[in-house]
Amino acid sequence: MKKKKKIITFIVIVVFVLIAVGACIYLYVKNNNKEEVVQTKEVKVLNSIEGYGITLSDADTELYKTEFEALRKNLESNKVNMEEYAKSVSKMFIIDLYTLNNKLNKYDVGGSEFVYPNILDNYKLNVEDTLYKYMEDNSKNKRSQQLPEVKSITVDSIKQDKYTIKSENKTYDAYKVELSWKYIKDLNYDDEATLYVINVDNKLYVAEKK
Repeated sequence: MKKKKKIITFIVIVVFVLIAVGACIYLYVKNNNKEEVVQTKEVKVLNSIEGYGITLSDADTELYKTEFEALRKNLESNKVNMEEYAKSVSKMFIIDLYTLNNKLNKYDVGGSEFVYPNILDNYKLNVEDTLYKYMEDNSKNKRSQQLPEVKSITVDSIKQDKYTIKSENKTYDAYKVELSWKYIKDLNYDDEATLYVINVDNKLYVAEKK
């Protein structure tokens, strides 16, 4: 009889353990799915520059839209002005990176369209862990946190240069671009930077920001 009770007790314990494990797995999967939803941003693409992977969305600011139009006209012209192309890429990169108030969460990393693809993953991880680290999620449109928006931007200097991608052991023609910018409201974010914009098969990408 005692042996039978021990068996029943053992079975009950096993059942409870299985239920607990199942509940943990369910909560883990549920939380992971939630995070994936939070990281997804639905935007409406208003325009794009064919062959360059650069788009304009309804979430972009008026300043960004103005710079996009200037870049589009240049890239769709009969003869592309490469220096102006470099200026546009630099300005749009900074505007998108440092305008945080239109981002959904820290995973919605600005400037990604302009970054050299071979370093894009590292770029995103770095931004998520630094500049965007404390950004509150806005998936339910309830964020109260004050975040910056770039109001104006200036190219202070631009010159031709060379830039080496160490992981590739390859040197590219490049532009060294120095910029400064202002915000709608000063929240003590960066307001100047130096970019290295490299030329890869006549397409320009941001390779480094200092």
